[in-house]
Amino acid sequence: MSALIKFKLVIAYDGTAYQGWQVQKIGTGVQEKIEAAFGKMFPNVKRIHSSSRTDTGVHALGMVAHVEIPRAEFKMPAARLALALNAFLPDDIRVLSAVRVPDKFHARFDAMGKQYRYFVWNHPAMNPLLQNRAWHFPIKLDLAKMRASAKLFLGKRDFKSFAGTRSYEMASNVRTLTRCDIKKSGAHYIFIIRATGFFTRCAGASWERWCRWGRERFRWRRLRRFCPAATAAWRA
Repeated sequence: MSALIKFKLVIAYDGTAYQGWQVQKIGTGVQEKIEAAFGKMFPNVKRIHSSSRTDTGVHALGMVAHVEIPRAEFKMPAARLALALNAFLPDDIRVLSAVRVPDKFHARFDAMGKQYRYFVWNHPAMNPLLQNRAWHFPIKLDLAKMRASAKLFLGKRDFKSFAGTRSYEMASNVRTLTRCDIKKSGAHYIFIIRATGFFTRCAGASWERWCRWGRERFRWRRLRRFCPAATAAWRA
């Protein structure tokens, strides 16, 4: 019998106050807050492992992570773990579920896909209730043309020109996009992208930069109209 018990966590958070998911040298990451909550209950838990990362200001609906807890320290019913963690977390971070999984489970390597949703408020006046959820674009958008252009991204493609500048070479810049479409409800546009993986600079505060690279490569002027605030969801 293993000395550790592994749990799969599904986490939601409002990223407005955080410098992304990952523990940061400067600023606070969501991961840091959750690890601090674990530390108050299980002193020997030092690290949780996520399926991916998010950038500054990006929110999550279903971030998947896993954690290993020493069996000797785990004294509560498994069904109460999420509730206990939430008691030590700020209101803008919540563990939606925590379930036991086999030792071989890994949040990152067992992830089946990742989905981002980018919101745009297309109206002369910004909706104040969406201030941290959508990008305000006051000029009327052409939904038909944007939907037609979105289809160009579907399939397996090399996105090297979209990747951020790194001090190391990526093993692969190839990603498979299985969904790239746009929904509209009144002035509210939702851009939905689902793929096998994302580059860390493809969302959040770096979205405008990402769009600029895309426009230079593909000469697609409307790509820049996506918003800098994103909501991400993972499943594993």
